[in-house]
Amino acid sequence: MKGESVYLRTIKKKDLESLYQAIQDEEIRYMTGTRSAFSMEQLSEYYQRIMSDETRYDFSICLTGTEELIGDLSILEIDEENKKAGFRIALHHTNHFNKGYGTEALQLALQFAFDTLNLNRLQLEVFSHNVRGIKSYEKAGFKTEGIIRESLYINNHYSDEMIMGILKKEYDALKNS
Repeated sequence: MKGESVYLRTIKKKDLESLYQAIQDEEIRYMTGTRSAFSMEQLSEYYQRIMSDETRYDFSICLTGTEELIGDLSILEIDEENKKAGFRIALHHTNHFNKGYGTEALQLALQFAFDTLNLNRLQLEVFSHNVRGIKSYEKAGFKTEGIIRESLYINNHYSDEMIMGILKKEYDALKNS
């Protein structure tokens, strides 16, 4: 799946190095609510698990011009019977923030989820301190559906966990507007 600035491709084992570097970054861990860094061995085990999980698709986000890997995203916990799934996305380097890459990758993921997988609903969870992520999700059409108050204690304060979702009909309306 290719956009103007970024494209998505299936995640590869060699991409784990970028993910490893990302989880060393304190700001990225904070935005995702991750408390600890993982070893390469743990990431390798994670990769083996996700590659054999038929209820998910995992993609690397790459720049179209340079093919540089800048992040990853997943459509996970796919429930074919109810036509719904979960979603997560992360950029791996803070120098790629605020450039529209995440928003464009999100649009490609929505296209895949609704047009290729024929899902009706995509849901994500985001922490209230991740204002940049929330704005990106809202811009893409996600709506806040619930708030789990003060569910994360990190960096000496509590953050709410926001549940956001988008339906196919909402995606189609935005796409056709």
